[in-house]
Amino acid sequence: MSHAVKSYMQAVGQGPSVINHLYTNDDEGNPLNEETWDYLHYLLRPERPFRFIEELSDPTLYRLQKRGYATQLIFDGGFGSTNGYQLWYRARLPSRTPPPNLVSTLTATLPTEYLHTHGPTKVRELALEMASQLRFTTGHVGLALQLYWPLRSREDAFRAELLRYPGIDLRPAWSHAHRMGTRVDGVHWLNFLAQPVLGQLGGATALRARLQSPETTVYPLDEERTVIALGEHPEAGDLSTGQALPAYRELARVLEPWLEPLDLSDTTTLDQPPTYSSLRLTQDEATRWWRRFLD
Repeated sequence: MSHAVKSYMQAVGQGPSVINHLYTNDDEGNPLNEETWDYLHYLLRPERPFRFIEELSDPTLYRLQKRGYATQLIFDGGFGSTNGYQLWYRARLPSRTPPPNLVSTLTATLPTEYLHTHGPTKVRELALEMASQLRFTTGHVGLALQLYWPLRSREDAFRAELLRYPGIDLRPAWSHAHRMGTRVDGVHWLNFLAQPVLGQLGGATALRARLQSPETTVYPLDEERTVIALGEHPEAGDLSTGQALPAYRELARVLEPWLEPLDLSDTTTLDQPPTYSSLRLTQDEATRWWRRFLD
């Protein structure tokens, strides 16, 4: 994680227009300064004084279980910032019998202006460098909608417009990414696969043989991890003009048995009938978007 954080910060820089603030665990956040960085390095040290949370005293155990994670870091531009730069790390609790499908998550965002200014090659290089020392199960890079507040129920036109573009990931509008387990979080421009899914697919060589699209490139990071790139740059597609992203659809069909299922347990409040995610999608809209590359 220390390497991933360093790589991201070197790429985007530190300052009031990018990353200038850090929330750690339950605190109210602090400006990034020498003292903050020292504390961050302490939190990310490779060793810890316990292996499982069950070894801790009852009050400490209760506090960790109540908050639901071991460590949480949120880098951004400060309170109220909506500049598109953010790095969010949430480490799962190291329990002897962890809850099913609970995982640690790392999310890093860049505004579209960064992509336009530096180009897709720079973004791809940053993603590969950040992932180089991570023991990930799955991961991805691509176009995504980052909401800073939920849509209002009357914003139907904007919601319908979003559903036109299959290459724009709406998954961040769902709030339970840390419960997805080892499943694959959809299909994107760059798709990172490791164990157990990569082994169940037969490895990188077998996977490459099943993907025939000329836009698709499969290259291993090492024996246990590989990346599938769907073109030289991310694409939004447009269902209204027939741009259905065939390379994305081909990979989705190969990965279908391992794709994360749609969880409709989280609903927005005070809606009749219920709507789902921060986008306030109906059940039919949510299902159609989740299976957009399969149906």
